[in-house]
Amino acid sequence: MKHFIGIDIGSTAIKISVINEEKELVGHRISGSGSMFYKYAHQTLDELLRELNLTMDDILYTVATGYGRKLFKEADENISEITANAIGAVHAAKDFGEIKTIINIGGQDSKAISLDDMGNVVNFAMNDRCAAGTGKFLDACAMNLEIRVEELEERHFNSQGTPLSINSTCAVFAESEIVGLLGNSHSVEDIVSGVHYSIAKRIVKLVKRVGIKEGIYFDGGPALNGGLVNAIENELGKQIFIPKFPQVTTSYGAAILGLDSYNYQNDSL
Repeated sequence: MKHFIGIDIGSTAIKISVINEEKELVGHRISGSGSMFYKYAHQTLDELLRELNLTMDDILYTVATGYGRKLFKEADENISEITANAIGAVHAAKDFGEIKTIINIGGQDSKAISLDDMGNVVNFAMNDRCAAGTGKFLDACAMNLEIRVEELEERHFNSQGTPLSINSTCAVFAESEIVGLLGNSHSVEDIVSGVHYSIAKRIVKLVKRVGIKEGIYFDGGPALNGGLVNAIENELGKQIFIPKFPQVTTSYGAAILGLDSYNYQNDSL
């Protein structure tokens, strides 16, 4: 069996996907990036290969993507995370239907990507100037509220009132707002709901910059948070598709591109 690897080296996490020649995801692994991207990427890859009972001799092509893609010198190719995200989303959602818009929320940035009828990227917008509206912001909010990130979804749906308004566009000031709301005896549930809707409003503005088209796909770690998904759907007024493994869409797309590159090179011989 032929295998191909996609390695997404992000600013906060390393995501690795292994696929077979049918473009099926046979395994994936996620770890923190830490301060030594190259070391942790290799460590994560070694752990995944052991788990799958594979060695690098079983891997025919490797593609690196993400913030630290050029640090992984052993890759056969490296590509933009925008391209890899689009490829991964189109394939991950093939049973759902056509994907035209991608929302990606990462650890330190958020993106909106618009695709044409062929799945090609025609436009994208990114917010990487402030942590507000990112996974890191959700982590900080949970810490300030003294709850686990995994609790945010349940707290959101247990909110009894109108979502509280959190207006600051800066993550630091937004955290101060949250502390102030706690001091004014607002419930954790209503604050969490407010946080989700504040992020959702920012995401909708980002998506509007590339054009909102039906067939909306949401990936990145925060897509696991059903409360945030609910807020974004309500703000957009549209249903969103969430893949089974939203954190590895980009590495999955990189692996698929690796398979296609390998086949193209060998068919050309």
